[in-house]
Amino acid sequence: MTVQAPPGGVQEIAPRSGVAFELLRGQTLTVIDPQGEQVADLLAFCRDDLGEVISSGRTLDYASRIYLTTGDPIYSNRSRVMLRIVADTVGRHDFLLTPCSADTFRIIYGDTSPHRGCFGNLAEALAPYGVTPDRIPVAFNVFMNVAVDGQTGALRVDPPRSRAGDRVSFLAEEDLVIGLTACSALQSNNYAFKPIHYAIT
Repeated sequence: MTVQAPPGGVQEIAPRSGVAFELLRGQTLTVIDPQGEQVADLLAFCRDDLGEVISSGRTLDYASRIYLTTGDPIYSNRSRVMLRIVADTVGRHDFLLTPCSADTFRIIYGDTSPHRGCFGNLAEALAPYGVTPDRIPVAFNVFMNVAVDGQTGALRVDPPRSRAGDRVSFLAEEDLVIGLTACSALQSNNYAFKPIHYAIT
C-alpha cells in the first residue's frame, strides 16, 4: 500500500503493513506509537537518486555509538546527512538489525507459512518509486529495543520502551522517499501487533 501523505494530519499504518511517501527538505516527519511497545521500520532514499540511501554503517561509525537520539544525524551511504532527529521521547531505537522478512520468520521462528514481514511490506510500498527489493538496506528501527552483551556481543531483543503517545521527529535534510512500517515481528513488539501513526509538518 502506497500513500502520498499530505502535510498536517496524522496518518495511520495498520498493524503488519507499510507505506511509502515523499518527504521534502525542511519537512519534519513525526513517528508516533499510539498504543505503546510497537516498532516502526524507517527507510529513506534520495528522491532524485535512489542509489543514495540511509546507512547504518556510516551513521553508527560517525556517531561512535549504537543508540541514537535527539540531535543525531542519520547519514547516507555517501556520507551526507539525510535526516536529523530533532525530538525523541524514548531515546532507545535500533540501527543494527535488518527488516524482518519471510526468511526471518522461517529461519529464526521456524514458521512454515511465514508472513512477508517489514521487508515485503517495504518492497511493495516502495516499488512505485522505483525501489527494487535488492536496494532495501538496514532500516532505522524506531522504538526497537536491542540490547548488546558487553562481553560476548550477543544481541537480545527486549520489549520497546515506548508507551502510548511516545514519538520521534526527523527533519529532512534533502528531498526523500520514505518507507515506513508497523513492524511485523512478534519479539520486537512484545508479542502483539499494533498500528503506527505518523505526521508530516
